[in-house]
Amino acid sequence: MKNRPFITSLVVMGVAGCGKSSLGQRCAQALGLPLLEGDDFHSAGNVAKMRSGIPLSDHDRAAWLDTLAAQLQAHPQGVVLTCSALKRRYRDRLRVAAPGLRFVFLELTQDQARERVAARPAHLFPVSLVASQFAALEDPRDEPGVLPLNATEPLDQLATCVVRWAQQAPDAAGLEVRS
Repeated sequence: MKNRPFITSLVVMGVAGCGKSSLGQRCAQALGLPLLEGDDFHSAGNVAKMRSGIPLSDHDRAAWLDTLAAQLQAHPQGVVLTCSALKRRYRDRLRVAAPGLRFVFLELTQDQARERVAARPAHLFPVSLVASQFAALEDPRDEPGVLPLNATEPLDQLATCVVRWAQQAPDAAGLEVRS
């Protein structure tokens, strides 16, 4: 396992098509942490709605976020979670479950997201829902423990940046340090 004196858990977040799964997998491997794919924890009803092109509501996401929070708590040694985490209250729900939780925010334009989602037709998320994700997205850059990255940068470069950041002391990574 790699040296990870400060890392607890990371959420790789952003809209559909930003590359959460690819970066999450790379970071989990480099940090020696398990990977949890947030999409794997959606209810059958949520999956059916998305496949039908119906955006999820806050109500639809509530049980999903509770499940993800429980998963974070079940991995006190640390974990990498991929999750859209579009709204501040969603991220705060996850922070309560895992104090010190950090977020990697993969940014890209709506056109770039549509292009990427269109290129993966087997995915549960249709291109028609990309706009709803941007409408729901609340920019996390002013929150503690958030690393914003350009999702169009090479995957190796993104992973290297995340791993370096994850291995920093909490105060150096932009997290509030509580004593």
